[in-house]
Amino acid sequence: MQLIIFGANGKTGRQLTQQALAAGHRVTAFVRNPASLDIEHPLLTKLAGDALNEAAVREAVKGHDAVLSTLGSPANKIGTIRSQGTLNIVKAMQAAGIRRFVCQTSLGYGDSVATLRRTPFVFRFIIVPFILKKGFADHALQESHVRSSGLDWVIVRPGNLTDGPLTEKYRHGFAANDPRIQVKVSRADVAHFMLQQIKSHAYLRQTPGISY
Repeated sequence: MQLIIFGANGKTGRQLTQQALAAGHRVTAFVRNPASLDIEHPLLTKLAGDALNEAAVREAVKGHDAVLSTLGSPANKIGTIRSQGTLNIVKAMQAAGIRRFVCQTSLGYGDSVATLRRTPFVFRFIIVPFILKKGFADHALQESHVRSSGLDWVIVRPGNLTDGPLTEKYRHGFAANDPRIQVKVSRADVAHFMLQQIKSHAYLRQTPGISY
């Protein structure tokens, strides 16, 4: 398939790009600075652009079979890259007639807030309400854009992201109050799960969590 990945230069985006290429997909990596993406492959095209530039996004998505997004920003930075960038992607896909959209957000808010009960005290009562509050709000707005898009979307909600290896052994689609989940998962495994969603209908228009 011909895939375009937004956020390809982030830690999860790099995993997604590498795994997609290894699986034989043609990949367009949409990044602000292509030179900073140190991945080289004959099936990879690096495209310079800003997800906040609606015109650039609209032009970039043309000719692709599916769109994947791992857009994000550091927790200590305030911005709307998730919500506004995703809205630009949605509009571009609608204009181009592209249906499949796989978007990474996060566990811990909305109807998945119960997962926070399984996280450490400091994370639950200090990090989330003070450091991640605005980021979670932007995630919520991001998801609302996807849900109302009319596209064939899957919103993937990982637990706390780690730099662990690809295991292909993780839980997904669990209830928010599932006592077995650890609320953490490697970026490599998140990428693995996201790639499965470009063709699968198992979670079409759903928000599956993914965690160990």
